Amino acid sequence: MTMEATPPSSPEPITFPCKSCGGPMHFDSEAQAMKCQYCGREEAIVSSDERPVEYDLELDAEADPKRKDWGIKQQAVKCENCGGVSLIPLLQTATLCAFCGSPKVLLQEDAADAIRPETMIPFQVSKSEAVNAFRAWKKKRWFVPNAFKKGQIDSALTGIYIPYWTFDSDTYSNYSAERGDYHYRNETRTRVVNGRRETYTERVRYTVWRHVSGDYGRSFDDVLIPASGQYDGELLQKLGNFRLEKLTGYLPEYLSGYVAEKYSVNRSEGWQRARNRMSSTLHNEIRQRIGGDEIRGLRVGTNYFNRTYKHILLPVWNANYKYRNKPYRYMVNGQTGLVSGLVPRSAVKITFFVLFCLAVAIPIIWWFMQNE
Repeated sequence: MTMEATPPSSPEPITFPCKSCGGPMHFDSEAQAMKCQYCGREEAIVSSDERPVEYDLELDAEADPKRKDWGIKQQAVKCENCGGVSLIPLLQTATLCAFCGSPKVLLQEDAADAIRPETMIPFQVSKSEAVNAFRAWKKKRWFVPNAFKKGQIDSALTGIYIPYWTFDSDTYSNYSAERGDYHYRNETRTRVVNGRRETYTERVRYTVWRHVSGDYGRSFDDVLIPASGQYDGELLQKLGNFRLEKLTGYLPEYLSGYVAEKYSVNRSEGWQRARNRMSSTLHNEIRQRIGGDEIRGLRVGTNYFNRTYKHILLPVWNANYKYRNKPYRYMVNGQTGLVSGLVPRSAVKITFFVLFCLAVAIPIIWWFMQNE
């Protein structure tokens, strides 16, 4: 059933009680410690010494019940509006979707089938820092209304740990193609000028083709694939590369006060996306290796072996806002503060820019036509 809104005075469920006052303790990104929401008491987090584990892609490690132990009881919450599924502590209530802000959220059963991440990057950027980053970012956007640039945008930020897969693989490729190299020669030709026939010499380019083949070995490490079904892959890509060398062992304390999204891109689909990315990289590198001015008929056959993967959580601040009754979204990288989002456009500014470009281009085109 659809959950009713919880009155503001309702106490938040205590997952990690404060030893001083019993209030709820949340992970504080600035202190990098647990902080009581009532008395402000801070408590250090003992870092996990768990090292990132690379699981063999060929083995069904997901069947191991230990990999589904999150350290805290989880329940899944599904949004009727966008279909997003998030994970929150058992008994905690959710009144708004963490992804789209819709109040149409359905409480599902506990999330016992969700694989616990091996490692994660805790939030490094606070909510206030994320808001300031967005304000600075929107002021630098082109073709947006001035009122949007200068005005205050009301948006509620939600800290979400987004699931990702990382894949490793060794590859061995055989390739064949035709390499084309440009050569030049002078040719004598004739033309008619002012009614008179004359000869002239022209430098002509031609292509010499030859067959090439070879093999190519390449290893891939930590190919990062979003396992989220709620975000445009392009927006996530614009958030920039996370610094995966900062991955730390998973601890439930890091999730306190935040939402964790349940992955909707399964391991098999994630591998296919990673493989496509590896294949594209291999084709580009093999083309560079072949060289030449042109390449045609390139064929690449690749074997993938020593394939491993891991499931991780990465921090993102998510916000939905409206401008002139139209919905928009932006996200802030919870580790680096980089912003990615969608903004309104000013039709007036775009029109003036197009007219300016035409005003500059038309005289240049006319000049070239006159001098032909």
